[in-house]
Amino acid sequence: MRQKYCIIPQKGNAFWRLVQGMELTEEQKSLFKSCRIKHVEVSLKSNSWEILLQTNELMPSELLASAADYIAQKCKINGVTFYQDVIDLEASIEKSWKKLVEVAANGNHTVFHLLKQAKRVVDGSHLTIEVGGELGGEILRAHSVAQVMHQALHQLLGFVCDVECKAVDEAYDIPDEDRDSFMTREYMEALQAEQRRENAAASPAGGAASGSGTGHQAPAPIAHGPLIFGKSIMGEVMKIAEADGETKNVIFEGSLGRTDVREFKTGTMLLLFDLADDTNGISCKKFFKEKEKEEFERVSGQVRDGMLVKVKGSVRFDTFQNDFVLFVDSMTKVEKPQREDHAEVKRVELHAHTHMSNMDAVVSVKNLVKTAARWGWPAIAVTDHGVVQAFPDAAKAVKEAKLDIKIIYGMEGYLVGEDYEQKRANHIILLAKNPNGLRNLYQIVSLSHLKYLHRQPRLPRKIIEEYREGLIIGSACEAGELIRAIVAQQDDDELLRIAGFYDYLEIQPIGNNEFLVRSDDFPEIQNDEDLQKINLKVAELAKKLGKMLVATCDVHFLNPEDAIYRAILMKGKGFDDAELQPPLYLRTTEEMLAEFQYLGEEAAYEAVVTNPRKINDMIEKFKPIPDDLYSPMIPGADDDIRNMSYNKARSMYGENLPKIVEDRLVQELTPIIGHGFSVLYLIAHKLVKKSNDDGYLVGSRGSVGSSFVATMTDITEVNPLPPHWRCPHCKFSEFVTDGSVGCGYDLPSRNCPVCGTPLIKDGHDIPFAVFLGFDGDKVPDIDLNFSGDYQPVAHKYTEELFGKDNVYRAGTIATVAEKTAFGYVKKFFEEKGVKKHNAYIASLAAGCMGVKRTTGQHPAGIMVVPRNMDVHFFTPIQRPADDKNTTTITTHFDYHSISSRLVKLDILGHDDPTVIKMLEDLTHRDPKTIPFDDPATLSLFSSTKALGLTPEELGANSGTFGIPEFRTGFTRQMIDDTHPSCFSDLVRISGFSHGTDVWLGNAQELIRNGQCTLHDAISARDDIMMYLIHNGIDPLLSFKTMEAVRKGKGIKPDVVEILRKGKIPEWYIESCQKIKYLFPRAHATAYVMMAYRIAFCKVHYPLAFYAAYFSIRAAEFDANVISRGKDFVKSELDALDAKEALDLKEKGTQIVLQLAWEMYLRGYSMEKVDLYKSKAEKFVIHEKSLLPPIASLSGVGASAARSVVEARKDGMFTSIEDIKKRTGISKTCIEILREHGCLEGMTESDQLELFM
Repeated sequence: MRQKYCIIPQKGNAFWRLVQGMELTEEQKSLFKSCRIKHVEVSLKSNSWEILLQTNELMPSELLASAADYIAQKCKINGVTFYQDVIDLEASIEKSWKKLVEVAANGNHTVFHLLKQAKRVVDGSHLTIEVGGELGGEILRAHSVAQVMHQALHQLLGFVCDVECKAVDEAYDIPDEDRDSFMTREYMEALQAEQRRENAAASPAGGAASGSGTGHQAPAPIAHGPLIFGKSIMGEVMKIAEADGETKNVIFEGSLGRTDVREFKTGTMLLLFDLADDTNGISCKKFFKEKEKEEFERVSGQVRDGMLVKVKGSVRFDTFQNDFVLFVDSMTKVEKPQREDHAEVKRVELHAHTHMSNMDAVVSVKNLVKTAARWGWPAIAVTDHGVVQAFPDAAKAVKEAKLDIKIIYGMEGYLVGEDYEQKRANHIILLAKNPNGLRNLYQIVSLSHLKYLHRQPRLPRKIIEEYREGLIIGSACEAGELIRAIVAQQDDDELLRIAGFYDYLEIQPIGNNEFLVRSDDFPEIQNDEDLQKINLKVAELAKKLGKMLVATCDVHFLNPEDAIYRAILMKGKGFDDAELQPPLYLRTTEEMLAEFQYLGEEAAYEAVVTNPRKINDMIEKFKPIPDDLYSPMIPGADDDIRNMSYNKARSMYGENLPKIVEDRLVQELTPIIGHGFSVLYLIAHKLVKKSNDDGYLVGSRGSVGSSFVATMTDITEVNPLPPHWRCPHCKFSEFVTDGSVGCGYDLPSRNCPVCGTPLIKDGHDIPFAVFLGFDGDKVPDIDLNFSGDYQPVAHKYTEELFGKDNVYRAGTIATVAEKTAFGYVKKFFEEKGVKKHNAYIASLAAGCMGVKRTTGQHPAGIMVVPRNMDVHFFTPIQRPADDKNTTTITTHFDYHSISSRLVKLDILGHDDPTVIKMLEDLTHRDPKTIPFDDPATLSLFSSTKALGLTPEELGANSGTFGIPEFRTGFTRQMIDDTHPSCFSDLVRISGFSHGTDVWLGNAQELIRNGQCTLHDAISARDDIMMYLIHNGIDPLLSFKTMEAVRKGKGIKPDVVEILRKGKIPEWYIESCQKIKYLFPRAHATAYVMMAYRIAFCKVHYPLAFYAAYFSIRAAEFDANVISRGKDFVKSELDALDAKEALDLKEKGTQIVLQLAWEMYLRGYSMEKVDLYKSKAEKFVIHEKSLLPPIASLSGVGASAARSVVEARKDGMFTSIEDIKKRTGISKTCIEILREHGCLEGMTESDQLELFM
């Protein structure tokens, strides 16, 4: 039972209520009313309270004593103790310093004079006493001045204040008038005596240090390093779970988690982190003053999640977090102890699982491989349950770390007989000997997922026999058919028949099979000796058949202590014995030899070392996925791309191309053709052309708009050349290359100086390096935004282009994320009735993250296999999420693993092209003719004037409700902050909105503070490269700087110095250092071009705009609400605005109501649905109103609406009964139509039937 409780009063006047009834003067009443109880600690054992009282000034101890007596009597408790938290602590200490020094010195002249001249630094409720020189610091420590001063502060001032004595290098100047009073004879004598004691203690002959009176010499404290901040930590480590309430000078050791930094306007900086050991966790804080900024940056750069550290500090109750927090003084890094394999000849593990063994193993393949390599093993096998999805990451781990180890690529399959739906499948190990064996393994995986899936991807024995070439087959674990037959006590003939199928027989540590002892299903297995007999029987069979006996671990976690992570996941899956984890960890050679000593020394060595190494020698070293990009073969692709590019360029810029155009084409075509990327451009060209020919515009995504060749081949509308004018008649052109203009649409309109024709304005000044890298060798990722309606057609077209058997959806792998893992751990302890700190829960959650939960498919990704190659050269195939009911086939490997080996097409479905297609149908205006410099449209992004409304009427400063990229509160606030005045400003706002740490806390503050303008601030990744180049920085360095910043890596110190020498402003460099992710300008430009066209229609074709928006983007549109008129819409909108928080559906409804309110304000209206005039799914535009479709009534689906429209072709409905019969719509739909008024005047039944 808990002995203490901590209470945080919710009401600010709790103290005044406690003392009401006391006889007080007016001054005392005023003083008490200003006090606030921060928390109360209630001791059940002593029946007393300890109250932390926050006061504006130091309260007299006599007054507080009277209050304590009164409250104790009133509340019938034994006593009340007050601790004061005075807001101006520093002033109170300074005022009482002389008295505090006298008490703390306790007659010692040395201490007295040191304290008298010491510097006092107060930080919150923490007092640091700084004395000059290390000797002075040692004197104060020797006399326990920190503890004595802490007590003095409590006794004299009533403060609970942490005190630290600190020696600093510099000595403080003593005023001349005070010097004599300090340098007294007593002081000098005492100082000399202290010096002699220090010298004696430092010498070897100085004798033993005095203990605590027990007669035993105290052990010398050991300092640990390397030091991160503070002082070397000496003393005994306490377990976090043992800390009880507020505790001073505690030392914890554990792992860091959820590290974060904050900077306050006062200049103070804060480092926050969680600390967790194997018992519990605690939140930690370390404050740094403004002058300690350099140290703060150094420390925050050193600490990282997962680091093992030792910390020292004080546990105090933190009212902000409403919990106990460790305020850290010092931190040192601790090296994590690691197991090592010291055997002269190392073993090879042939049975190991990774995160890819669906919710069953908790070791990443990277850590598994790196550990085996560190131990000096020649190889390690990867054998996940039924899948091979860890193969790419295994190969990547070897390549990136340059490890000298072979990966053996294998799988633990699920073996069945003729009936693949049999009750139980047996485990079986398959190892690929060579590339041919790997292809066969991939075929087996595909068949098991596509044809023999039943709870797991199963493998009929006949399939294994068919694809056995190039494979080595092992008998697996206790779930294999051999050990199951031994446990079932089958006869030797049957056991020999079963064992004869395998190339080697497997045994494992008996602890792996301990559940057999616990289970009542196996009464003949009672102890460890019985478990050893099972392995001895396997050894006997191996000897009889002349097969290799192999000892494996069946690895599911890396180290013994990691079992908790698997227990948590298995508990979440419903296993009652989840906490009885078998020892499925990776064992060293020595550990395995010790485990199997009952086989005899020679036999154990053979099973543990010799035979696994023999199998390893039989296996070749190869890669699971081939290197290089394998593009589909399209004859003549190089010539087609070159010719298309030049032909289009000449049609725009003339036969004699301007040098800037010619140079850009050469710059791009050389690497595109040289690296074999022409086919990718040609594929994208064909897809876009097909969509455009069918009447749907295509928007580009990503950086493809950075490629001028992509523009010339009609893949993207974005022209990446510098801003320029060009004449459509005589081909005159003029380029602006100094960076003074954001984009061509911002140029002033002018006529051609040669022929007088109005010039076309174009160009967005985007470097090609953003797309294919500085050397043009990065595999292009061409993402295209098709209309959502057209996406299935585009997907089907890829099958026509490449063949159905060569096109697969890009597979994805979903793993346990942080929130999910946290939930698993929290539930694990809640079910046990154990309360743990969130820091501890988070530390365990980290060990559960990354485990595969399921598979899926990329929403738009298509992987294309060359016609002359089999998909199994690259990956197995399967259905997403093992859904037997879908016809979709995906890659077995996550698409990221193979996207640089196979062509990946991103054919996304997007609303914007669909909206533009509808607007074109409604307005009969070709969207390509919409000008991007229309003043009225541009004004929409800075005012409401183009809508004919005032900001007060609309409730907004701009008219961007319903405009993609600019319709959210976040982007509308950006508009208010930046006042965009041209097209490139809108592109910058789009970039801000899609970046991370680009706007908030960065560009927004710089613009508001006047340090830069909208045009200078970094909004997209291209801005950095072009800005640096325009300011004279080397192009390659500019590119590398852009790449580092866009990935959140910041700028290295040596590069910062180069930029400073190049006169790059400090604010620009600091802005780069804050950025975590940057959007490509080409992507932002493409988005804004689409948005601008829609905004143009909002201004010039308002009813078409509202009809398109309500049709496509407004799932929450309900004609029954919107058609009730302006006042009703406003009342509904006000009701939502009054709510503190809206759910997702309410937010969608709010957006619809805002647009409807705007529509009514502009003088337009929404009619009621008409049973005979309304269309099924499309709005009808009248002169000043919209007629909504039948399907826009909430609850009436599109199918029911089409039925009504089809049925009314046969004439008017004679009754409600007639509607039901002719349309087949439900009773619910009838009631919705009736409520809306569609059935007004109609009888329930047909009266003619009465006379028939």
